[in-house]
Amino acid sequence: MQVLSSRILLRPTDPERSRRFYGETLGLAVYREFGTGPDRGTVYFLGGGFLELSGRAAAPPPETGIRIWLQVADVHAAREELRGRPDAHVLREPVTEPWGLVEMWLADPDGVRIAVVEVPEGHPLRYRP
Repeated sequence: MQVLSSRILLRPTDPERSRRFYGETLGLAVYREFGTGPDRGTVYFLGGGFLELSGRAAAPPPETGIRIWLQVADVHAAREELRGRPDAHVLREPVTEPWGLVEMWLADPDGVRIAVVEVPEGHPLRYRP
């Protein structure tokens, strides 16, 4: 199987609120939009992938263990950008994990957990064999 592209699909309970969160709070750039009206679909760039908000769910998703992983150059600078934004629900401030990554955890308006991760200089993820 050759994967040419990928994306994460979310069905938010309030699409407009989720578009504000991902587009304004997190500042993700729009790749494309489709449909019209308040339930239109929006696809955001996620570095090497995409995040699509489309449709509408009657309730938040159940806790499934699915997470969104966003790598940034500086997690502390990302935290400062989010400071004071009322819909930026920070679950955990940036912490250097035992595996060497610096991680901050957020939740989107429906409770989907988002890891904002910095890969420090010298970490093995920065190098390919």
